Amino acid sequence: MPMFFAHRPSPQVIERFIRDSRDVPLSYGPVGIVNSRTDGRSVDELVAPIGRGVADFARARAALSTWQQFAIGWVELFPQHMSMQVGTDVAILIRHFGFWSLNGSRVVYQLSGGEDGHRFGYAYGTLTNHAESGEEIFEVFLDPPTDAVMYRIRAISWPQVALTRIGQPIVRLLQARFRADSAAAMARAVERR
Repeated sequence: MPMFFAHRPSPQVIERFIRDSRDVPLSYGPVGIVNSRTDGRSVDELVAPIGRGVADFARARAALSTWQQFAIGWVELFPQHMSMQVGTDVAILIRHFGFWSLNGSRVVYQLSGGEDGHRFGYAYGTLTNHAESGEEIFEVFLDPPTDAVMYRIRAISWPQVALTRIGQPIVRLLQARFRADSAAAMARAVERR
């Protein structure tokens, strides 16, 4: 189960949550579900320009490698300097309307290459200690015809606990806000380097 708090949890609570997440299974299946629509669930996606040219693509790739898409203030990722390698467990701390939640996810696969090598990203899947079930892709790519560097976030999710089922309209608004704020964070990361 996800953890809900009236106040920001301490670093010790967050560390214990991450440690405990190592033994927790994914809350969905099969891995790769965000790339198919076989279960009838809708897929949410945002594709946004964040730069231009090979140098900006390199900066975007570096930003994604260090999880800069979470540098948005009301959502944080722990541990803060973790790998994006398959099997890495992360805790997502979210500040909601008057409370906080900790949710566990795991990197489940990486995206790379493409025919020209200008595509990079990874996906994480929710663990059973997350309020939602599903999978999310974070990807950057260079569009050769336009030379634009694009950021793509693609997700499929559904409620896993009663609170998210009851508050589904609000959850959906927060998810849309996260996609937009995440794209803005990636644009800032590419711009300032």
